Amino acid sequence: MKKTDDMRAEYKREDLGKGVRGKHYAAFQKGSNLVLLKPELAKIFPTNEAVNAALESLVDVARSAVAKPKRTSGGQAKRVAGAR
Repeated sequence: MKKTDDMRAEYKREDLGKGVRGKHYAAFQKGSNLVLLKPELAKIFPTNEAVNAALESLVDVARSAVAKPKRTSGGQAKRVAGAR
């Protein structure tokens, strides 16, 4: 049986076979959704479902904070208009 774990000191181009230009281009264009968590966070969020649930709740909180602008009493605008 031939050993496959030995590396040669030097390789020639013809040893590598014919290359295919753009072989992985489509996959690269799609991107990746792989995210690496710190070990401390991986203990808290052990599954992708746990991570997704936490992120969705964070997005909900962020959206609700942005969606509700602060109201002014309107008193300041009346005082400025009456000062003229």
